[in-house]
Amino acid sequence: MENHIRKMSGKKYLSRLAENPTVIIPTGACEVYGPQLPMGTDLLVVQKIAEILAEKTGALIAPTVEAGESSALEAFSCTFPMPRMILEEYLEFLVRKLIQDGAKNFIFLTGHAGNVDTVSYIIKKHLKDGIKAFQIDWWRFTQANCKEIFDFKGAMAHGHASECGTSVILYLYPELVDHDEITCVEAKPNAYPDVLQYEHFTEKTPNGSIGDARTATSEKGKAIVEACVERILSYYKNAF
Repeated sequence: MENHIRKMSGKKYLSRLAENPTVIIPTGACEVYGPQLPMGTDLLVVQKIAEILAEKTGALIAPTVEAGESSALEAFSCTFPMPRMILEEYLEFLVRKLIQDGAKNFIFLTGHAGNVDTVSYIIKKHLKDGIKAFQIDWWRFTQANCKEIFDFKGAMAHGHASECGTSVILYLYPELVDHDEITCVEAKPNAYPDVLQYEHFTEKTPNGSIGDARTATSEKGKAIVEACVERILSYYKNAF
């Protein structure tokens, strides 16, 4: 069954929304993602997770944007740092339009940390309209639900394009991984984790990767996806 709104006729879209007023909104980014992974990793992953969830719930998948708020990685020329105001205006337009068409329940799959605050703002803004919504901050979600899967902890497993991210892409999009470029970049120690700190991403990594991607496997990626999908479905069925 087709679940992408953009692939439906208007008649079919409105009919499906009347049957199940739940819409999944994935957002990601287009940015440097280590030398081995596609720049669209954040969006590609949550789009695939959206398709899996839609098959299991009957929810629709909203049209989304290809870039995100990636100012933190702007020092890399291959990053597309969408201004936050554009993301906010797009999500505001999208949610308002979906509400007008009859949507009542929203699942935000956020594949990029830079988008999380904007998504939260949009959700809180529209609670007054009677909607229900929750957000999955994907890469933080994997940390909370897949601890036993990884060889490493902290940034060595969950840093940018490291064990977790590379494993997930190896499972979902194996053809997009450049195996010859898989590396290990040690995370710099942080003596003040309680302080919000700001620096160019190029000061943290020479190639956009932080952590050990050499330990990534497709099998780990499969386990990560399955564990996280199960957890999301548990919340959707039992608490949403």
